[in-house]
Amino acid sequence: MVSKLGLFSSNETKEDVSTANLKYLLVPYYLGEMTEQVEQEDRIPVLKASQDHLKEFISVCEALELIPEDELQLYRQGQSETGANRRAQKVARFKRQKAAETKLQEIKERKERRGRSLRAMALSAPIEAGEEDDLEADGEEEREAWLATISLALCKAFDLVDMLKKEEEMLLAVKERKEKDGNAFAREMLDERRQKAEAWHQNAASRAPYSKPAAPITCATFAQDVIEGRASVSQAHDHKHQPLIFGPASLVGGGLTSERERMAAQVFQPSFRMPTMSIEQAGLAEMKMMEQWQERTAKMIQEASSSWHKDDNSLAQDDEDEEEEKARAFDDWKDENPRGAGNKKLTPCG
Repeated sequence: MVSKLGLFSSNETKEDVSTANLKYLLVPYYLGEMTEQVEQEDRIPVLKASQDHLKEFISVCEALELIPEDELQLYRQGQSETGANRRAQKVARFKRQKAAETKLQEIKERKERRGRSLRAMALSAPIEAGEEDDLEADGEEEREAWLATISLALCKAFDLVDMLKKEEEMLLAVKERKEKDGNAFAREMLDERRQKAEAWHQNAASRAPYSKPAAPITCATFAQDVIEGRASVSQAHDHKHQPLIFGPASLVGGGLTSERERMAAQVFQPSFRMPTMSIEQAGLAEMKMMEQWQERTAKMIQEASSSWHKDDNSLAQDDEDEEEEKARAFDDWKDENPRGAGNKKLTPCG
């Protein structure tokens, strides 16, 4: 529809195009971007169709003088450009892309601020003269936004064209080799992968008898053996925990003969405290503490049942009886002599 209506002419510039028609410049760019994402078994026609749309977009922008001159010269040179020119082109393109993105963000923020202020003014007072100026400012702002969007799309289009060209060259080379060698190319790759897989499995099978780890002895298994009677608490096995030493391999792997080497090996230590004994050793220590507590409890019970302890208890009982008798006698005396009974004659009414 854009081409049939003739919205853009080769003898026009960007100043001749109306703001309402600027957005239709992006139609071939979006077509090329969406065509590139089509999934198809033969991808070469898809790449060519996408490149045609992108090149059409670039040619229209070139006719309207929307492309910078240095970018246009490097694009016309094609593959003849050097590495330095390509690098400079990439840097300049990236700067233009960031500038366009920043411009669009600023325009969006300005629109939001102006919309909030207009809503506030509408609530406070009716809008008076100056509406034409606002409409003119909105039109200029919209034109700036579409020009920044086109500039951003141009940067992405140039990068996408370069990427599609490289992909097309790779696919054409693979297709040419397949046509030349037939199925030998694919068969050669499959044979190479199969040989690598077989060699890896053979090496793993040969190392398996020697590298198979032994079953670890844990605290839970030892406790289960003690409970079921297969082992006793006194039978401590060789499941010992050595604190890890982090440091240079030359120091950790070798013998730490001097204090200087030991301090150098302990430079890179973890931020937390490492355990000094295994869980099994801690369990054995706790079981020994429990045995000692049981022995001490039995000794205390035996002492409590001895004769001198009984005598001591009888003396304590006699003292308690004597104190109780004194308390009863004092209570009887208080009943017979109430408080203030001996001072009646001293009172006026005595």
